[in-house]
Amino acid sequence: MNDVTEHTIASTQGGIMILGLGPGDPELLTRQAWNWIRQADEIYLRTKRHPTVAGFPAGLAVYSFDDLYEQSQKFEEVYASIVDRVLELGRRPQGVTYAVPGSPMVAEATSPEILRRAREEGIPVRVVEGMSFLEPTFSAIGLDPFLGTALVDALDLVNAHVTNFPPSLPALICQIYSREVAAQVKLTLMEVYPDEHPVKLVHAAGTAGQQVEELALYQIDRSEATGLLTTLYLPPLGPDTSFEAFQEVIAHLRAPNGCPWDREQTHTSLRQHLLEETYEALAALDQLDYPAMVEEFGDLLLQIVLHAQIATEEGNFRMADILQGIHRKIVRRHPHVFGDFQVAGVSGVLANWEKLKAAERVANGKDGQKVKGLLDGVPLALPALTQAQEIQDRAARVGFDWKEIDGVLEKVKEEIDEIGGAPDAEALAGEIGDLFFAVVNVARWKKVDAESALRETNERFRKRFAFIEKAAREQGRRLDEMSFEEMDSLWEAAKKERGE
Repeated sequence: MNDVTEHTIASTQGGIMILGLGPGDPELLTRQAWNWIRQADEIYLRTKRHPTVAGFPAGLAVYSFDDLYEQSQKFEEVYASIVDRVLELGRRPQGVTYAVPGSPMVAEATSPEILRRAREEGIPVRVVEGMSFLEPTFSAIGLDPFLGTALVDALDLVNAHVTNFPPSLPALICQIYSREVAAQVKLTLMEVYPDEHPVKLVHAAGTAGQQVEELALYQIDRSEATGLLTTLYLPPLGPDTSFEAFQEVIAHLRAPNGCPWDREQTHTSLRQHLLEETYEALAALDQLDYPAMVEEFGDLLLQIVLHAQIATEEGNFRMADILQGIHRKIVRRHPHVFGDFQVAGVSGVLANWEKLKAAERVANGKDGQKVKGLLDGVPLALPALTQAQEIQDRAARVGFDWKEIDGVLEKVKEEIDEIGGAPDAEALAGEIGDLFFAVVNVARWKKVDAESALRETNERFRKRFAFIEKAAREQGRRLDEMSFEEMDSLWEAAKKERGE
């Protein structure tokens, strides 16, 4: 017996030995692990369903926790039970040898928890490393992980709606242990990657049965070879497909060797650009022009990332602060989704939302600050129609609203009458403003976005008027030479041509 093994045995009397069994081939066991197994009387396995077990020496008493997998549907419960049992065995005078597939600290939920709790209890614990599934998998696909590779648990993707790693990096997704898991992982991945994205399924890496399948993403749940030792290799979508890569581009623009124009920009100088890009994005939305939406949303994102980069350079805040802030706010304001709070439909969601925001306003107004009112959060820079509708929405959420729409319509009529009785220009402007506000309220009651409705009407007018201009040119006439009746006739023709 060598010195390493003697030291290991002496240091684990009455404690816990956590042993790595390697990727599957008994010949890939480390020398230290094999020496320990060869002299041991008994060994407890997380699972017997591992090829290395077939190479154990005769006479070794082998126990496993496979029965726990059959007793529970949730892996978390199984792993918790295994941890409790191993700690119990470790308290015995003879201690326990606990062995896991691969490496004890790579893609293994039980070992870190056993190590943590054993140290808290003062139970001696040793870890004998084993080769993980990663090394033979990387060899099978010819990939150097040092260049940047995301390591992902398939079970995390099963419960997700989108991927949790940058698509600009290659990814290795482990625990594709069944076709059912592969199907669920596939659905999550296809929210980000094309259906035809080329991938590789690596089966039983590091064993005599190693197999690499090259197929399209949508096919990964059709492989007959999928089993406990299956891993999915997902090539990158492209170097320019991640948020992080885009941040680097913007940071480069602002760097000393970047663009002179971008380096000169400030929060103030970019203000108009942010407003312009917002309106261009709205125009793409109005037209449901999807290619334009892709471009305009990108331009809008550019403005946000550029502002974040400027703030980072000035030491005010970072992009991580923006993301963390909105993440926490959304989770906090959706306890009916991310917690146990119960709401009744959309009205219940909105009512609870306003209560949460009111509590936030009170909290933000402490320490001598002014407590913010219900309408203080409505930006003054919003377009007037949008601002009016948001003000009305917020007031309605706390009950300041008509009981029926009849009252709203009567208010519109009342405001029209008051316009006729306005004594001077100042009063007239006020009454017209009141009329606009009342009409916006009608739109709100009818679930119509007032700003979008007026924008659509403006667009219809532009197109109909362009029809009149074209007709006048074809007649060789100027618009100011035409009577209103002639132009109105063309207006009606424009509506008819457009089917309006």
